[in-house]
Amino acid sequence: MTETDIVDEVRQIDVGSNPQRFARGWHCIGLAENFRDGTPHEVSAFGGKLVVWQGSDGELKALDAYCRHMGGDLSRGTVKDGRIACPFHDWRWGGDGKCKEIPYARRVPLRARTRAWKTMERNGQLFVWHDPEGGAPTDAEEIPEIAGYGTDRWTGWNWASVLIEGSPAREVVDNVVDMAHFFYVHLNQPLHFRNVFEDHIATQEMSFKPRADTDGYVNFGEESVTQSTASYFGPSYMINRLMAQGGLEVVLINCHYPVAPDSFMLQYGVMVSKTPEMTDEEAEALAEQFGQGTMETFEQDIKIWNTKSRIDNPLLCEDDGPVYQLRRWYEQFYVDRADITEDMVRRFEFDVDVTRANEYWDAEVARNLERLGAADDDAAPTPART
Repeated sequence: MTETDIVDEVRQIDVGSNPQRFARGWHCIGLAENFRDGTPHEVSAFGGKLVVWQGSDGELKALDAYCRHMGGDLSRGTVKDGRIACPFHDWRWGGDGKCKEIPYARRVPLRARTRAWKTMERNGQLFVWHDPEGGAPTDAEEIPEIAGYGTDRWTGWNWASVLIEGSPAREVVDNVVDMAHFFYVHLNQPLHFRNVFEDHIATQEMSFKPRADTDGYVNFGEESVTQSTASYFGPSYMINRLMAQGGLEVVLINCHYPVAPDSFMLQYGVMVSKTPEMTDEEAEALAEQFGQGTMETFEQDIKIWNTKSRIDNPLLCEDDGPVYQLRRWYEQFYVDRADITEDMVRRFEFDVDVTRANEYWDAEVARNLERLGAADDDAAPTPART
């Protein structure tokens, strides 16, 4: 093939296919307190359904939702003596997956077992462990505790969730390396952008400011530069630490769990540090404000996801982030442990050179401001004559 042939060749999109297995790792399914009301809770996840409830020991339990007796939906049942009782025939299931009692029967069959999901509470959130091979988590895969959570210095979580249908979870993970979309989609201008991948952790380090031609600039000002460090701990749980204007600290949780191969439940939580001059009410209001802003940010992403094509062979330029390296890191969670290769977990560092991008963006923003100024002048009313 000649150089001319290469230049004239039309690039074809490889849409690939969504993996039919779900990622190995800890998956956050919501705030722990929301499952502690004495009733069973339904969670559609991993291509099926779970039932979650609080046992008599105070711990949260999770089982497959369908009773192994005659298929009753345990999430429609009741909690009796810390066990989940099937609404169909009242079989009582314990958090270990064993049927503990059948009120109308002399004995419980020895094979009366269902799938019990390993659970963990961390940072006020409930996690379930998923592994297609049935293996246990390692100590290295622990979700880290967030310093300050639960203390008087921080607010509680402002939490929300939204079901994303028609898109695989990889779309949200790709954002870790997608520097340019922050300008065009989220209306923020990256000033520094760096990625580090190692073992099961993928990190994005970024500083950014609001675009001067947006409301964010009007609200926060030119000197408002935010420092952001966001790390995925495993395939689906990100802790994003932000240092905002005036030294305000914010922790953003960006997490998801798969519902089906082409859908996932996207969740986020925001907690804000309390400065000495803040009342609790003011701090909570600020956390709610950041939460609303976070939801608006995700809505910007969702509009893109709802109309874009899945693409396994993105055509990149030298000023893009390390998309292929991130996806190689991400692949480790979709293969058996024995098939994890060294290139999936070894340390990888990449600094995106944002010099050219910011030169162009500064000029684009200036042009936009000039047009906005001209439009305002044209719209100004003609002074009345006296």
